[in-house]
Amino acid sequence: MRDFHLPGRSAVFAGNGLCATSHPLAAGVAVDILKRGGNAMDAALAGAVLLGICEPQMTGIGGDCFVLYSRPGSGVQALNGSGCAPAAASAGALREQGLGAVPLGSPESVTIPCAIDAFCRLAEREGRLGLDTLLQPAIDYAEEGVPVAPRTAFDWRNGADRLQGAARRHYLRDGQPLRSGEVFRAPGQAEVLRRIARHGRDAFYTGEVAEDMVQALAASGGVHTLEDFAAATSFATQPVTGQYKARELAEHPPNGQGATAILLLNILKHFDLAGMDPFGAERAHIEAEAAKLAYDARNRFLADPDHTSRLAHMLAPETAASLAALIDPKRAMPAAAPLSEAVHKDTVYITVVDKDRMAVSLIYSIFHGFGSGIASEKFGILLQNRGAGFSLEEGHPNELGPGKRPMHTIIPAMLQQDGEVIMPFGVMGGGYQPAGHARLVSNLLDFGMDLQSAIDAPRSFADGGVLKVERGYAAPVHQALADLGHRIEVPDTPLGGAQAIRIHASGVLEGASDPRKDGCALGY
Repeated sequence: MRDFHLPGRSAVFAGNGLCATSHPLAAGVAVDILKRGGNAMDAALAGAVLLGICEPQMTGIGGDCFVLYSRPGSGVQALNGSGCAPAAASAGALREQGLGAVPLGSPESVTIPCAIDAFCRLAEREGRLGLDTLLQPAIDYAEEGVPVAPRTAFDWRNGADRLQGAARRHYLRDGQPLRSGEVFRAPGQAEVLRRIARHGRDAFYTGEVAEDMVQALAASGGVHTLEDFAAATSFATQPVTGQYKARELAEHPPNGQGATAILLLNILKHFDLAGMDPFGAERAHIEAEAAKLAYDARNRFLADPDHTSRLAHMLAPETAASLAALIDPKRAMPAAAPLSEAVHKDTVYITVVDKDRMAVSLIYSIFHGFGSGIASEKFGILLQNRGAGFSLEEGHPNELGPGKRPMHTIIPAMLQQDGEVIMPFGVMGGGYQPAGHARLVSNLLDFGMDLQSAIDAPRSFADGGVLKVERGYAAPVHQALADLGHRIEVPDTPLGGAQAIRIHASGVLEGASDPRKDGCALGY
């Protein structure tokens, strides 16, 4: 194994159970749930709901989720917790206004949040402890308050201008974003969670809580109805899979973009990445070109499950081979056509493995910083703007339409070997996520990096006509990439943030957490 580890945090090793996520309080709650006899699903759900209080700019009960989970010997299962556009949604009406994309802060960008339905379903069918036990930590923290962490404060400041109406009262203090070390309280959300704990998903999707959300949307000009909320439902589905270096990558199917990561790795199979400098220009160039092609396919094909018709073509080996042949090792190609202005980075991820080696990979988001910026008046529920992921192009598979789910950027993943899960993982970062999945898998399997080093390693990403290159690449690499025709940009914020747990053949668990976030891995 080559040693690429730079001075920094170490991986966490444990024998019983382990959680890796983007905030320490959520990781601590998840491990506590495991110690109390809960399984990995219990722990992941308890931690995820708390993340909505710890990182409200990233996620919350007004958002969506995707989940992969597995018990030893049972294969990987998937649950789609993404919501639909309201029944009265109309792409034509927006086109008539001269719009080419769904406006990010508009009620038209708000799809019905479906994470709560998914969490209730999973707690009942896969958990042990019951919804009331799982929600209590988040209820307590929402009432008592959570100290704002440094990365959260940075994101809070960057997203505060998006807040409008009642959201400014619930998420600002004296009109200003909260700073690191200040305490954020959400008593309205605590009350909503208490009602869900007592009465289940109907406490959120019907009655006073649903009325509060519908009234906020109507006041902004939305067409959402109580019937839209009452009809919200998550559903079980089957992962999509692909092979890389004798491992199988399981991804969430459409309307998630997980197939993009598989296509990207299928393209990269045609190049000797392992023979390249892991932090050199050659690898960064080939990955950038492969990503442009894979993302172009994503933008053409992926949509609501009922409207994605060319998934098999996208995953076919011959498709990857034909795309790989288009890559010039000596010259950068133009950027992939953008899906919309809406591909962004605000997401949280949590993974848990328990003593029985049940594994959960869960990603949960309101899309942009503070979602749509619209919050309900009484309870302060921030509503996602996932509808901004729709296309307004007439006839496009991902065209906004009544009851449709938009293409989602959030994707959980699991790596398998010989039919058993060996690593649940996720890479936050909006559009970056498929490239992040491919890069993490390649770091591990092509370059033999240990798990923490594979996450820590500098990243690059071809996005919007530029090649974003994180600090950590040497100046000659920047110049070599520019000489190939790339327009280089060093981003002000990190590219995504990853969390992963490796299940070793010995039974030992190894957890790693991205220093780009405030989180950590914890075990016992």
